[in-house]
Amino acid sequence: MSGTLEQLRKSMSRNRQARAPRASATGRSGRAEQVLDLDRYVPALITFIANKLSRSATVVYQKRFGVNVTEWRILSLLAIEPEISAARICHVIGFDKGPVSRTLAGMEERGLVSIRADRQDGRTHSISLTAKGYTTHDQVIAVALERERRLLSCLSKPERETLIGLLLRVHGNLDAVKGAGEVDEA
Repeated sequence: MSGTLEQLRKSMSRNRQARAPRASATGRSGRAEQVLDLDRYVPALITFIANKLSRSATVVYQKRFGVNVTEWRILSLLAIEPEISAARICHVIGFDKGPVSRTLAGMEERGLVSIRADRQDGRTHSISLTAKGYTTHDQVIAVALERERRLLSCLSKPERETLIGLLLRVHGNLDAVKGAGEVDEA
């Protein structure tokens, strides 16, 4: 284990011990009886990693290419799947329709995407990259792949493959938590 990771784990362990609930005379400390172990709670780990990656990506991509991370996600998806609907974009990247629609409108204004009424169904729209969108995509992808390489450089090739496989399995299991914790009203 790297020294930095070991230091982080020790620091987190000390912080948890310092925050451990102490019983009061009434048997309650005024604190939660149960707390998350944030270095073992997978949803938190995934969220923290995603937030930090997104924030740093937006800084780099905005400064160098004039796009934020949401715009980059849309550019990369449209390079893979040209002429798709906003609903498809929402489904793949996991965003709500409102933010995606606003982002697409801004991208269209800047000439990165083209939005046209679908030929078969005039109610839906087909979205595709423009020449400028493809050029921007081709510039950003080199930086995105280098960022991924650096992020995963602490893993061996077999570990990277295992990580990808596990993440795909977890992603495929997201429906298992839809509605979890909601109260069924009969």
